Amino acid sequence: MTALTPLFTPRWHAELELGYARIGETTRPVLRRHSGPLRVQKHLYAEGPEVCQHIIVHPPGGIAGGDRLDIQARVGASAWAQLTSPGAAKWYRATGPASQHLQLYVEAGATLEWLPQETIVYCGAQAELSTRIELEGDARLFYWDVTALGRPAASERFDTGHFQARLDIRRDGELLWHERQRVAGGDGLLDSPIGLDGQPVFATLIASGEIDAALLERCRDVPSQVRGDLTQLPGLLVGRCLAHEALHARAWLIELWRLLRPELLGRQAMPPRIWST
Repeated sequence: MTALTPLFTPRWHAELELGYARIGETTRPVLRRHSGPLRVQKHLYAEGPEVCQHIIVHPPGGIAGGDRLDIQARVGASAWAQLTSPGAAKWYRATGPASQHLQLYVEAGATLEWLPQETIVYCGAQAELSTRIELEGDARLFYWDVTALGRPAASERFDTGHFQARLDIRRDGELLWHERQRVAGGDGLLDSPIGLDGQPVFATLIASGEIDAALLERCRDVPSQVRGDLTQLPGLLVGRCLAHEALHARAWLIELWRLLRPELLGRQAMPPRIWST
């Protein structure tokens, strides 16, 4: 009896390593190393030479079972990097887990804005994400993420599979923020009022620094189609929201960024052109 040949399932292991340095009045990319399907587009200076903008691209367009993405970025002393993405990251239905490991290092006097577009986790996907952020001295951070479970526009609920994520933020080795999430397909938390309350999209914003009570209230009063709020912690501002659609969550984050960037980072908000395409 002839043995069956195992089904070949292609897997991508992609790596991207980026580095930025302040040279004179300009932030320059000084390291760009990649392996597999992860790239950055040409660096841009839409705001002038101080802020270097890069768009991270994953050419396959989606993450399937067995795929692994490793991304590292280091922003050198007094440099400023703004990293975003051209579109949603799509995690497909799979028979095995896929993973993304993100490591971000921000040296003293440097600024990092990590502003990707949404992550869409298809029903049946097994998505496992981990993020580690290391801040040194007075380094500044503006970070967000948006996650959509299932595809509401296609009437797809997140009934099978799982999504798990880990986020650690440290300053000079001291843990500032530690968070772990795990949502299983069909879990009661998807509809529970103490969970996602039937909203398939959730988003988090974390920014270093502190704002006054007046600006905090202005942020809380931002008109939106999400259910969200912000909390000022010692040295960290944290925002959360639940939404029915990812575009609503993203719009809320962008409006908060417009309000907060001048206060926390000292520059007026100039949205990357890619956000409007």
